[in-house]
Amino acid sequence: MFNFLVNIGGWLEPRGEMLASRVFEFADAAVDEELRGTDGRIDLQRAIKLPVLFAEETHPNQQQFARVGLISHIRLSGRSYEFQFSVDPLVPPISNMKLQEIGLELGISNGELSRTHWAVKEADLFRTLLRHAQPTRSRPRVFTINDPEVTEDVLVSVMMPFDTLFSGVYASIQGAAEDSGMRCRRADEIWENPAIIQDIVNLIDRAKVVICDCTGRNPNVFYEIGIAHALGREVLLLTQSEHDVPFDLRHLRYISYLNNGEGLQELRERLARRLADLA
Repeated sequence: MFNFLVNIGGWLEPRGEMLASRVFEFADAAVDEELRGTDGRIDLQRAIKLPVLFAEETHPNQQQFARVGLISHIRLSGRSYEFQFSVDPLVPPISNMKLQEIGLELGISNGELSRTHWAVKEADLFRTLLRHAQPTRSRPRVFTINDPEVTEDVLVSVMMPFDTLFSGVYASIQGAAEDSGMRCRRADEIWENPAIIQDIVNLIDRAKVVICDCTGRNPNVFYEIGIAHALGREVLLLTQSEHDVPFDLRHLRYISYLNNGEGLQELRERLARRLADLA
């Protein structure tokens, strides 16, 4: 069930009010009966524990939007109920036009968006909204990403050239991951999809940390850094030469190392400390 509150002037956090005479208008008979006590009075304290859809009356030539939120406190003051409320910033606004489209599923009848009132509906608000949710941005066309995202807290993905010159570097990274209680993988170690780009994206998308070696200015690595940043992953940059770090990334911290025994040991130790901080 959920509360459905409509107001002619919209809603401005954190306070609102509703005429007592308008409370529980358009309520289903079964819901009305369930939320009334043995004395016939409305159990408002029970009602406000339900999620709320705050809507504004529809007006011609304008577009109104509803918000999902909660009521925290309520009291009767004269002829009106005064209450404190908050909207959920994680749930995007829902247009009145959209509410009209899905009104039947929500139990919202024709005309309800044209009258200030407080109703309680039997429908599952969040399930209905989720079923009709629209993506807020275009999806990638070259590859796919999991929705919702699924990450592994101990996975480190490594983006570097597939070259034997980097074998020792990768071994140091593996050692650093083990030292910090994590594990790392590289795209050439898996073959789950016909297109290698999809394996790379999956590896980046599942990882908690993405380590990218800029040495040699490999264009594939730069492309993968962009994907990791766009997906919001924690990215650690490595390089054997600061000149290999692209200008647009030089404001970010990176680890410089030497590709020899002493340098790779130092790389392992520095990476292990950083991964431990991120674990």
